[in-house]
Amino acid sequence: MEELNKGQELALKGPKAKEALKKFYEQMALWSIALPPVKPLILDFGLGNFDDTGLIECWIANEMEAGYCGKYLFTFDGQTCPLHKHKSKHETFFVVQGRISMKFDGGYQEMGAGDVLPVPIDKIHSFTGIGPALLLELSTPCEIDDNYFDNVSIPIGGNHRTTRHET
Repeated sequence: MEELNKGQELALKGPKAKEALKKFYEQMALWSIALPPVKPLILDFGLGNFDDTGLIECWIANEMEAGYCGKYLFTFDGQTCPLHKHKSKHETFFVVQGRISMKFDGGYQEMGAGDVLPVPIDKIHSFTGIGPALLLELSTPCEIDDNYFDNVSIPIGGNHRTTRHET
């Protein structure tokens, strides 16, 4: 998974990442969630404020030739995946556990376990955990550079150069 390796280069490192990973694994154990055998991506989107803007991703598959991707997305309470869109990726989100506030198509909706939301190409979206939350993302293949963030200070994807942030 070449794109996963690119993601690992962008992942948060150091004590903050270790603390987040410990709490993540504790939450998954509480929910009895089986995880794929991959190193999770701990993302702060280059902003250095993981507690507010970030998430943890566990990639299940990213099959470029077959045309599909599946991954778990986890947010802690109040943590946000920032507002963005994709120019080539269609996503469908399924809430596995917890609740999120999803910003999509100009409005907000609260989603809970069992809720599904398809997000077509070029639709701006973001989500925030209401308590800890776990989503399953099913999509067309994930390409790191196909993230176009509303916040231009996020140095990842689109026309920005990608960087690794260490905290």
